[in-house]
Amino acid sequence: MKIPFSPPYINEAVIQEVNSALESGWITTGPKVKRLEELVCKYTLAPNTLCVNSATSGLMLALKWYGIGEGDEVIIPAYTYAATALAVIHVGATPVMVDVEKDFNIATHEIEKVITKKTKAIIPVDIAGWPCNYSDIYAIINKKKELFIPKHENQEKLGRVLVISDSAHSIGATYKSEYLGKITDITVFSFHAVKNVTTAEGGAVCINLPEPFKNQDEYNYLRCFSLNGQTKDAFTKSKAGDWRYDIIYPGLKMNMPDILAAIGVAQLPEYFEKTLQNRVEIYEYYHTFFKTKSWAILPPYKSDDKTSSCHLYALRIKDISESERDAIIDKISKEGVAVNVHFQPLPMLSLFKEMGFDIDNYPVAYNNYKSEISLPIYPQLTKNELEYIVSTVTNAVESSL
Repeated sequence: MKIPFSPPYINEAVIQEVNSALESGWITTGPKVKRLEELVCKYTLAPNTLCVNSATSGLMLALKWYGIGEGDEVIIPAYTYAATALAVIHVGATPVMVDVEKDFNIATHEIEKVITKKTKAIIPVDIAGWPCNYSDIYAIINKKKELFIPKHENQEKLGRVLVISDSAHSIGATYKSEYLGKITDITVFSFHAVKNVTTAEGGAVCINLPEPFKNQDEYNYLRCFSLNGQTKDAFTKSKAGDWRYDIIYPGLKMNMPDILAAIGVAQLPEYFEKTLQNRVEIYEYYHTFFKTKSWAILPPYKSDDKTSSCHLYALRIKDISESERDAIIDKISKEGVAVNVHFQPLPMLSLFKEMGFDIDNYPVAYNNYKSEISLPIYPQLTKNELEYIVSTVTNAVESSL
């Protein structure tokens, strides 16, 4: 049996929606993008949402909006995909990495140790779809308000460190009974091909700023900035007699095209109404099976104030080394089951090593990584395939211990 790791969920509704974009004669940013933005707001209750060409772009856009650049620091977890750090680097700021907890997410007690007068933002990451401890994060930044030195008008208005949630994995997750998207100042979702909801490539920036900000005004600014700082998008300019525009910001080209947004327009309602529950059922199947295994460390799923989006099933094997984990993966792969590892901690990657980061300073991140194996989890999986996956994993682990 051959089981891929994360194929996209493409059904007839997606095909019809994409065809309608093609047949409309308009394939770049236009009505489909606007509809996707409306749907994200509808289902997450975020006040405003801007769709962009990737979650990485969304993070950069948020950082630039806050005036973050050279000389500034942004706190991130050591356990995340490289894009979290690269967004900080691309705006000219310095990433400050902290260790994580055993649930994979940023260790809030470590944040307090590294906040300085240079700190302008924190980017917590909801690894595998499990929300971070946002109340604790806000308590820390409010406690440290006296250190905050604004150097931009938006920083003056907010008066504290900005919280940008890297929720690439967590659309559909909840924190204190609210969906991610309405929890932090800015939330960035990914719609990459392997995510719970996809547009092939793309992302969404949910804007949830407190008074005195007007979220609609900030949406208008970010939308303009994501289109090279141009006052009219191409769809508006294409209308008869409406060609004249202006460039009012030194913007970037980060917009999402309609042909990609169409995939998300078809997927998003079905996700919240059906396929998220499919993921939950698979997650629970794995939980029920692996909780009987003494060697298994189960990933977080539900607590009193959190529910996971079930993006990844991040199984860990007790008391094994990195090389032993790799050997187990080889055995699983030879049986036709594609598994993965999420993630290599940033200090293990060459770029960040050269910047002076050392994995020895992030022991929890390394311990999580060295024993982690991500199992397939997507709506198309059948009962027979799930049974094959768990038996294959079990045989590979138990023959290695």
